[in-house]
Amino acid sequence: MKLKTLLVTTSMFVMLYTQAQQTRSPRFGKGLFNLIGQDSTWSMKIGARMQFLTTASWNSSTNGLSNPSSSFLVRRARLKFNGFAFSPKLTYKIELGLSNNDIGGASEFTNNAPRYILDALIKWNFYENFELWVGQTKLPGNRERVVSSGNLQMVDRSLLNKRFNIDRDMGLQLRHHFNLSDNFIVKEIFSIAQGEGRNVTTGNLGGHQYTTRLELLPFGNFTSKGDYKGSDLKREKNPKLALGFSYDFNNNAVKNRSNQGSYMKNDVGFYRTNISTLFVDAMFKYKGISFMGEYAYRDAKDPLAKNSDGTLTGDIVQVGSGLNLQGGYLFSKNWEVSSRYTNITLDKNITGKGMENQYTLGLSKYIAGHKLKVQTDVSYLDIIGKTNELLFRLQVDIHF
Repeated sequence: MKLKTLLVTTSMFVMLYTQAQQTRSPRFGKGLFNLIGQDSTWSMKIGARMQFLTTASWNSSTNGLSNPSSSFLVRRARLKFNGFAFSPKLTYKIELGLSNNDIGGASEFTNNAPRYILDALIKWNFYENFELWVGQTKLPGNRERVVSSGNLQMVDRSLLNKRFNIDRDMGLQLRHHFNLSDNFIVKEIFSIAQGEGRNVTTGNLGGHQYTTRLELLPFGNFTSKGDYKGSDLKREKNPKLALGFSYDFNNNAVKNRSNQGSYMKNDVGFYRTNISTLFVDAMFKYKGISFMGEYAYRDAKDPLAKNSDGTLTGDIVQVGSGLNLQGGYLFSKNWEVSSRYTNITLDKNITGKGMENQYTLGLSKYIAGHKLKVQTDVSYLDIIGKTNELLFRLQVDIHF
């Protein structure tokens, strides 16, 4: 019986291997398979990617470094599916997260289930330059958040993104673009979402979240959508600039960072308040030089969560501002040196938190662009009123 099972298994493997050899697969980094229906009414490209991260950190003071710690983990492990259905004007995207970092955050609001789904989205180009998006995906907030984690210039995103981003949510997005001149391109986005983040199953506990974004590209489109990729890997022959402005309004939000952070519970259920977030950002690239800058500001109608009798619950909306400036230069052998400065200034009178300044130096080797790269960076975090931190990270990133 065991021999028969072995023979059947081996035969199936040989058949699959032979068929795979006869199938013309995409080149490295372009997906594992690219399937097209016999009648050309659908397609599906399947891809996978992984990130392996090593981290070491130390507390830093006038007495030197202390309390060392380190970790090794699979930072991200994901599967991607995208293509078109029925018509090339109707496309879709599915992205699943498999690492513990990807699926963490299960709670009563996600039916106590792992949060596997990152993106589940349909895009319909229904008229000329108009496109309707339906499903769960990233909201049109700060540029750094919309840039894929696999296309980052450094090991990970900045503290500004960590404190202020509006991440993913379930809803609708209407997108449009037009030309002011031969080169000057204007892009507009309007979104309405549930307002509590991804994979929420408990319905809409607060109000809805409204986001609008305007993008200006005075010198035309970047090569290969480089305005949403870190580093100037395409070495733009002419200067390219993108300016972005986003405004997000979360009506009756029940989380302390708009649709992110912790739920603000009180004696009657949830504390609700209007939260507004403003983003201004820029991306510039030219002959291996790249620069990205972002500013974020969050405010709330009443940031101190209260019970029905007016007593404080202890939850506080994280109001304040952030600034992130980073740039790099790509050398001829695809080695890149980069640097970043981030400032976080939350309202101390409300949040009780002091100013944070982080300084980062990075080094990257792009073996096959963003599809296969090794990145490392060193960061120093200066926190007013608290112990400072020195952080070292090393990451390997591979995409199929």
